[in-house]
Amino acid sequence: MELTNKTTALVTGASSGIGAALARSLAKRGVTVGLAARRKDRLEEVLADCVADAPASRIWTADLGDLDVAERVALEAWDAFGHIDVLVNNAGIPKRRHVTELTNDEVEEVMRVNFLSPVRMILALLPKMLERGEGSIVNVSSVAGRLGNPREAAYCASKFALNGWSETMKVDLFDTPIEIRLINPGAIDTEIWDTPGEDAPLYEGEKEPPESIAEGIVAAIEGDTFEHYIPDMKPFVDAKQADIDGFLAGAAEWVRSVER
Repeated sequence: MELTNKTTALVTGASSGIGAALARSLAKRGVTVGLAARRKDRLEEVLADCVADAPASRIWTADLGDLDVAERVALEAWDAFGHIDVLVNNAGIPKRRHVTELTNDEVEEVMRVNFLSPVRMILALLPKMLERGEGSIVNVSSVAGRLGNPREAAYCASKFALNGWSETMKVDLFDTPIEIRLINPGAIDTEIWDTPGEDAPLYEGEKEPPESIAEGIVAAIEGDTFEHYIPDMKPFVDAKQADIDGFLAGAAEWVRSVER
């Protein structure tokens, strides 16, 4: 899909990180952007940057973990803009915890925000996109949706679910004009590493700036391929698939070495 000053996009998780960087990048291309997240003050900061290039942009302050609210935001944004060309499901929360210490409530919260909320927003807008004969759905998942990261069972489960949903949606909608994009970022320099109440991250290596991920998402929207690893971590996924037992054993040894 070509992004122009006639394009409208709804970006969730737009108050910081990838979502904020993407909103700004889209607005610089003239795209009218709807920004959805919980923190109104942070959303207003991003909006102030966006309206300089896309004056009709606006915000929705909402907890997208409330699934009824998530659906309402999607429908309100459609009505406010007259249509939505691009829905970017980017909002997400971490949950770094050993699997034996996870609670049912924690797992359910992660699934609501990271998987069920995108599903509700997609199902709310998909009939409208199909009737209009145009639309792009971008699901920002994670390489953790292809690799089982240690201490992140709930997070990985939510991202594996989003990846499976995206793949099947692509097949089901193959002969329609709806475009599906799956984004699998690696380690990104965002607040997700410092969220209160989380265990300390095991990974302390290099992290990509969110601006580079945003540019990759823009390229994916304007391109014609389904899945995008940003940066390219597909070789790690291929290695896992080639020898999953060896990969898991190696991951367990890495954890032991970090925790020594």
